[in-house]
Amino acid sequence: MHRLSQWIAAACLAVSASAAVAEEHPVVVELFTSQGCASCPAADAVLAELGEQDNVIPLALHVDYWDYIGWKDDFADPAFTKRQKGYARAAGRRSIYTPQMMIGGSYDVVGSRPMKVVDAIRHASEKPALARLVLSREGDDLTITAEPLAALPETTVHLVRYTPRERVDILDGENAGRAITYTHVAHGWQVLGVWNGDAALEMKVPVEGSDPVVVMLQEKDYGPIVAAARLR
Repeated sequence: MHRLSQWIAAACLAVSASAAVAEEHPVVVELFTSQGCASCPAADAVLAELGEQDNVIPLALHVDYWDYIGWKDDFADPAFTKRQKGYARAAGRRSIYTPQMMIGGSYDVVGSRPMKVVDAIRHASEKPALARLVLSREGDDLTITAEPLAALPETTVHLVRYTPRERVDILDGENAGRAITYTHVAHGWQVLGVWNGDAALEMKVPVEGSDPVVVMLQEKDYGPIVAAARLR
């Protein structure tokens, strides 16, 4: 794991150095994973390492279709399975799998292959920013502002929270007997509206608790993520 951490850090540093606005234009990495999937822990570890990089916003979207095998994933949300199926339809695929990473809403990579993952992050980071997205919070009120930097397609405004870290003792299923620490566990996904960039965007949204907040602007019908921001 130490070697993996060093390799990802060095590779992501190179990505960040090649993108002048890396922290202003972070890349969203969505990992579709499950506590019941034996091949997922390696990808969960990659996602945890990506969480150390400023130019990446990692999210673990736990799906529910592994629950039948004998262990119910209490992080799983049917909405995440639906989102994964939406990506598959947009790409013309008939099947879904774990551990899958969707990077920037555009690149489909097996999540346990760090070289492929970092290469996809590099490609996503090289795309020009289409909008500047800024978040601020006062108490339980989140303010979202955005301005277009170029002509924009119609985008959907998404908000999601994540639990930074939680350890789980798995008692059954393919990972029975393992204790796994999961990171960036997504929950509370909301669709806030649609923005086409004709005018500046400003929204106020109630939020509670201390979990980090992520907002994304994504082309409709599971297209590319054109901008993202996070408050930790």
